Amino acid sequence: MLLSGGLDSYTAAAVAARDGCALYALSLRYGQRHVRELEAARRVAAALGVARHLELELDLSRIGGSALTTTMAVPKDRAIDPHEIPVTYVPARNTIFLSIALGWAEVVGASDIYIGVNALDYSGYPDCRPEFIRAFEALARLATRAGVEGRALTVHTPLIDLSKADIIRLGVSLGLDYGLTHSCYDPAEDGRACGHCDSCQLRATGFAEAGLPDPLVSP
Repeated sequence: MLLSGGLDSYTAAAVAARDGCALYALSLRYGQRHVRELEAARRVAAALGVARHLELELDLSRIGGSALTTTMAVPKDRAIDPHEIPVTYVPARNTIFLSIALGWAEVVGASDIYIGVNALDYSGYPDCRPEFIRAFEALARLATRAGVEGRALTVHTPLIDLSKADIIRLGVSLGLDYGLTHSCYDPAEDGRACGHCDSCQLRATGFAEAGLPDPLVSP
């Protein structure tokens, strides 16, 4: 399970647990400015009772090309265009992350990888689209010993057709505490969410449409 510490990956991991999977959580320190999400990933992993939580360091800030890994400004209070690839896109991030997860899956004997991509992301991020996930599964069959020997790997995207409100409702039905999560792209030094980046806006809209309070927002 790719576990960022955000509400999407938390929910997807909970779905995997509900489906009877033993959870092996993978989190990446990749030079992201919102590295505080890793603290949330640890809290979430503990809440889920994962079999193991592996944190790896892979500094994509040396490649650059994204507002999440450079000093480029994170957009605030903008109208989100679902047909535009935003500057918060990290080049090839999900391809890189899934490749690492694929290698670890081979080692632990797993045949399932869960990732929390969803409909709100794949309209803007090319590596969140269903066709990308299917293409990666085909690559996994060709590029691994497990695939060659007939143990096909499946990439599960249980949230891919859900809105943020739907994801939150699903998580609440599974008993999740979203107060453990972190979503902001550009948090303050003390970890407080900015409330204005795309991720904060989508989170706020999701809770509002779900008719539920965000546990990270003070009343």
